[in-house]
Amino acid sequence: MNRKLCILGSTGSIGTQTLQVVDNNEETLSVEAMTAGDNIALFAEQILRYRPRIVAVKSEEGAQQLKQSLLEHPAAIEMQLPEILYGMDGFVACASLPETDMVVAAMVGMIGLRPVMEAIRKGKDIALANKETLVTAGHLIMPLAKEYGVSILPVDSEHSAIFQCLQSGSCEEIEEIFLTASGGPFRHSTEEELEQVTVEQALAHPNWSMGKKITIDSATMINKGLEIIEACWLFHVGLEQVHVLVQPKSIIHSMVGFRDGAVMAQLGTPDMRLPIQYALMYPKRPQLSGERLNFEKLKSIHFEEPNTKILKGIDLAKRSFETGGSMTTVMNAANEFAVAKFLGKEIGFTDIYRMIEYAMEHHSFIKNPSLDDILETEKETCSILEKCYV
Repeated sequence: MNRKLCILGSTGSIGTQTLQVVDNNEETLSVEAMTAGDNIALFAEQILRYRPRIVAVKSEEGAQQLKQSLLEHPAAIEMQLPEILYGMDGFVACASLPETDMVVAAMVGMIGLRPVMEAIRKGKDIALANKETLVTAGHLIMPLAKEYGVSILPVDSEHSAIFQCLQSGSCEEIEEIFLTASGGPFRHSTEEELEQVTVEQALAHPNWSMGKKITIDSATMINKGLEIIEACWLFHVGLEQVHVLVQPKSIIHSMVGFRDGAVMAQLGTPDMRLPIQYALMYPKRPQLSGERLNFEKLKSIHFEEPNTKILKGIDLAKRSFETGGSMTTVMNAANEFAVAKFLGKEIGFTDIYRMIEYAMEHHSFIKNPSLDDILETEKETCSILEKCYV
């Protein structure tokens, strides 16, 4: 098995760990295309290390800066520079490159939606780490993947765990899915305490090392709400079949209850390389270094119910999915907007919930949105919040 990859978002948390997995499987994995945002210095180092055919960054200025950085590097003398593109056209070109057979969707936000859809149309399998793809456009993505015979392999630890559990049964045999959550740093906080939460406190996740946006989403529990929606699309289950369990140590990554009463669980240490490697190497399980579970020291596994009255992310996401259509896009776009404002210390932690609710209440609903409708809804949501809330 040899797989040639395009990594959308190679400089982010998932992207850099994907490259670690590539290092661990150099004989079977290669990187043919890569994209990045604004981290030009790191991206240049990655290009020199992995030597892709084509790369893309967010802006024309970034592309010029990247080219100059590569030309000035001594190692560039010994290699042919890749084609350097920029903007959405560049991202799509990377995702559509004929030489690749799998696209790792690791871009944060809805910017990854169009490249993923184009990759599917070109017959590329998708290793999906970008939640927004299914949250906002699951009704487009899943039929498209079926039409083109493309596999969508989950990279999120929880969805990878469910996928691994399903190696012993089919989606049709699922009775319920137990989606586990660490609960984040504020699972026992009061509403008054949440009002005082700082950016630094919200970024201090107890178990996982992740990017800033997803770390805040974990703290608000929006992340788990997005994962519920994603699970419904990936595994063809109803909202009522997905239950969230707080498992504070992140040992059980998720479980599947089957209709015969059996429950399968996937356990492991909190290491994102494992689900990444499983998606890239499926169905094989090559060696992966790292810490192992010590059951003698573990002794017990503790569960809690999520505090949805205080941490409203799950309920907001479920409400948007129950409404359907363009409402999930509104919820997601409002969250992205609010999280950026919170990280910039322009709003408080609980204002994230208020902004999402405001956007959902002031949206003109579209029952069956097209891709253009979804992207326009994202813009309109940000515009509403910018004008009427901030």
